[in-house]
Amino acid sequence: MSRSISASEVKTIVLACEAGMGSSLMSVNALKKKLKKAKVSGVTVVHKAARAIPADAKIVIVHKGLAKVVRKKAPEAVVVTFSQFLNDPAFDRVVNAFTENGEIVDTAG
Repeated sequence: MSRSISASEVKTIVLACEAGMGSSLMSVNALKKKLKKAKVSGVTVVHKAARAIPADAKIVIVHKGLAKVVRKKAPEAVVVTFSQFLNDPAFDRVVNAFTENGEIVDTAG
């Protein structure tokens, strides 16, 4: 059974990376722009190193290579994985969940 969370329950999205800087910052900014363009409000996107994710995180977006690290740090979180730092369909699926009042589905397996 895959995990999911209603987009309406999400107030903070954690975008995680290996060290907390670098190319993933581009992903953070791109996601913020996508949410703004879609007129999604009340949702904050924060950037964290994968090893510094709070255990109570509800949703974490992370490169697929770090999914296991995230799962250990936040075992109850819905983990959405991506392959490309920019223009990955995972980001659009998350934004669409907010605009359609849908579910954000865990893709970390």
